[in-house]
Amino acid sequence: MLTTRFVNGAPNWVDVGTPDLDGALSFYGGLFGWQFRSAGPDAGGYGFFQLDGRTVAGGMPTGPEQGPPAWTVYFRSEDAQDTAALAEQAHGGVLFRPVDVRGEGHMAILADRARVPFGVWQPGRTEGVDMANEPGALCWVELYTADVAAAAAFYHRVLGLETSGVPLPGGTYTCVNAGGAGEGEMFGGMVPLADDPAEAEAGPYWLPYFEVDDTDAVAEKARRLGGTVRVPPSTLEGVGRMARLADPYGARFAVITSAPPPG
Repeated sequence: MLTTRFVNGAPNWVDVGTPDLDGALSFYGGLFGWQFRSAGPDAGGYGFFQLDGRTVAGGMPTGPEQGPPAWTVYFRSEDAQDTAALAEQAHGGVLFRPVDVRGEGHMAILADRARVPFGVWQPGRTEGVDMANEPGALCWVELYTADVAAAAAFYHRVLGLETSGVPLPGGTYTCVNAGGAGEGEMFGGMVPLADDPAEAEAGPYWLPYFEVDDTDAVAEKARRLGGTVRVPPSTLEGVGRMARLADPYGARFAVITSAPPPG
């Protein structure tokens, strides 16, 4: 389960790059009730999406030279420089070198062996997001990849992540947890692209999930706000009801109404 008791290797931040920050705020504000707080005049337009004063995500304006609109998942690192070096040694890449963010922490954007971007955040004054596993907040992350075994080996070497197989109807799901945390602290999964036609054409990427009270209502609202329902709501017994969406600019994300825990 994803929590704000962040350990090394666990997701601790997420942000969206978009060509229209005002439009994104209108969309996500309408969808989740988020409000936006600027990080200041020297932050290049970067700011924070918040619920009741608590930060749930970041957002920034981006141009075509920075790639298509997308959500980026960040993982906690004790040392962003060391993690970037490990990514290069594991045949990944460094897209944005580690940099100090005004004392709040150090960030870097890396790429795995399949060139899937992901971030690392080395906490300074800011540990990470203020909410997790609550409506409107990050609750799960999922990697779509052509080679689960290769991805698992890469992220184990670079972030110390561990994987385990969980039987589900139709096959086995590869779950992910931080090294040494145990399977009870799973925060994400890995899915073969070949098993999911909806993702195969788009290529590999990290998909963030946000908890919601009513997946069907949120999916319909996303459509009304100009977004896209990429995969309509469906229920997986014991997991919850989920849907995969995209905002009006093409940034992909998912929502889920999680099933109550057993008992």
